Amino acid sequence: MGNRFSRWLGQTIMNMMGWTIKGSFPDEKKLIIIGAPHTSNWDLILAMSAMLSVGLRFSWMMKKEAFFWPLGNLWKALGGIPIDRGGDVDVVGQISEYFENNDNVWIGLTPEGTRTKVDSFKKGYLRIAYGTNVPLFIIGINAPTKQVVLEKIWKTTGDMEKDNAAVKAFFDDNFKGIVPKNG
Repeated sequence: MGNRFSRWLGQTIMNMMGWTIKGSFPDEKKLIIIGAPHTSNWDLILAMSAMLSVGLRFSWMMKKEAFFWPLGNLWKALGGIPIDRGGDVDVVGQISEYFENNDNVWIGLTPEGTRTKVDSFKKGYLRIAYGTNVPLFIIGINAPTKQVVLEKIWKTTGDMEKDNAAVKAFFDDNFKGIVPKNG
């Protein structure tokens, strides 16, 4: 997906930032892409540039407060889904329904749910994966090597605590964010 200009733009931004992409995406119609560590606002620019440079389009969620004018229209054009994180909103249910009603869906999530340091990931990505039987795909940001690493499909076990701890440990052992103190 994408056109010559969007691929050029994405690659140009990646080059200007000094970053490269390592790996490739799997041949899957539906994916839950989990990207970490999320330690900086630069992560979004990096992720969008990487997405454009390889000609992909996937959806991603961000707090609704970030969809203010004029950025709101840009975020939506780039696949952003504004999420209301307050009250009795069933975000997992909404995303699960989105997967059920669409044939080709890739949704990107940051399992930390914040740019600050966390001891464990939020479990929404696993609830969605368990509820939809959609595979997880690991993408890591590795600031020391300036690489966006398209890592692998992650097989879940069905044990939410075990899976969440294992995914967090994998990211902690293999990737370092742009702002290390937040990772």
